[in-house]
Amino acid sequence: MFGASAPISKLLLGEIAPTLMASFLYLGSGIGLYVQRYFRSLDNRFSDEARLTRNDWPWIIGAVCIGGIAAPIVLMFSLKNTPASTACLLLNFEGVATTIIAVVVFKEAVGKRIWMAVLLITMASILLSWGSSGQWGFSLGAIGVLGACILWGIDNNFTRNVSDKDPLSIVTIKGLSAGTFSLILSFILGFSLPSFKFILLAMLLGYFSYGLSIVLFIRAMRELRSARTSALFGTAPFVGAVLSLLLFRESQGMLFFLCSSYHDYWGSLFVQGRA
Repeated sequence: MFGASAPISKLLLGEIAPTLMASFLYLGSGIGLYVQRYFRSLDNRFSDEARLTRNDWPWIIGAVCIGGIAAPIVLMFSLKNTPASTACLLLNFEGVATTIIAVVVFKEAVGKRIWMAVLLITMASILLSWGSSGQWGFSLGAIGVLGACILWGIDNNFTRNVSDKDPLSIVTIKGLSAGTFSLILSFILGFSLPSFKFILLAMLLGYFSYGLSIVLFIRAMRELRSARTSALFGTAPFVGAVLSLLLFRESQGMLFFLCSSYHDYWGSLFVQGRA
């Protein structure tokens, strides 16, 4: 579900400003999960989910500001200037950022396979970020995608600290808070609303790609911790890359497919490795 977000978002960015797009994605996730949470409350099987406490709020606020507001806005602006298939593969750098932060800051233990995978994905991301014009320098759009991945890496580790709590509550709060802030910011910047059809499509995409997918991500972190969960989450960019090639008919050279193989090896190392 998350893998489909980049190419479909790029399609909608032709009709929706980047800041507004980020707002609708997160409002869609927040509103959709709020409704889902209401119906879930009618089922006693889910009554054992732990509630958020005062100590959880600093992590929640940090995740909202960094992963819910800053990261998607940076990504939406970057998608306008980056081929969708390339952007999808670059999103795998989120796993690198999550792993390094988890090890350096939160002292998670990882094995040699994972460090080899981090090296390969970093090399592939550098190659994919290189300017496609043949001149020296890096693509600003690609660097923006990497910046968004670093922000989401911080977000993932913040969320890891509250992953034992109700994931529907966490993602609902994140979606409604981040979406409302980005919407207000869009009005301040003078962006006009698109037609209702495109608002609805963006919110529907947000419910699946930024709502349900993150709920499942948080559930996985309970058992697998940040580094390993992000590794398995790294299959998402391949879904996005394939979808992008189908939607946009983008022509790609040997470098793209070489980097794809690096990303594929990264995923296999993570899945086989033992942290």
